[in-house]
Amino acid sequence: MKGVLFSILAGLCITLQGIFNSKMGAELSGWHTTVVVHAVAFTLSALVYWKKRDGDILGIKRVPPFYFVGGAFGVPVVFSELTAIQQLGPAPAISILLVAQLGAAFLVEWRGWFGERKNRIEPHQIFGLVMIVAGVIIFKW
Repeated sequence: MKGVLFSILAGLCITLQGIFNSKMGAELSGWHTTVVVHAVAFTLSALVYWKKRDGDILGIKRVPPFYFVGGAFGVPVVFSELTAIQQLGPAPAISILLVAQLGAAFLVEWRGWFGERKNRIEPHQIFGLVMIVAGVIIFKW
C-alpha cells in the first residue's frame, strides 16, 4: 500500500511540477527554468537529508559509477516537460509523458536491463499498452 501511495504522490508532484515549470519557463526561458528548478530541488533535498540523516554515506562506494548518471536525467525531464506543456497543454503533455514512461518501464522489465528481473510479455499487457496509447490519441484529438 505504501508503494501505491508514493506512486500517487509522485504522479501528483510530476504534474504540478510540470505546470509550475511551464509557467516559469514562459517568463524566463526553458534553460533558465531548468537551472532554477534544480537549484531549488538540490536545496530542498539537502535540507531534508541534513535533518533526517538516514542511510550510510559510505554506501556510495558500493554504487556502480554508471548509476550516478541517473541524476542527469532530471535535466531533460524538466526542460522537455515544460516545453511540452507550453506546446500541448498540461493534460495531453502529461498523457504522452505517462505513455512514454510506461513503455520505457515495460521495455526495461521485458529485457531485464539495469539489474531488473526479466519478465515475459503477456498478450494482455500488450493489449493494455495499446489501449492506453489509443486512449491518449482519442483524448488529444
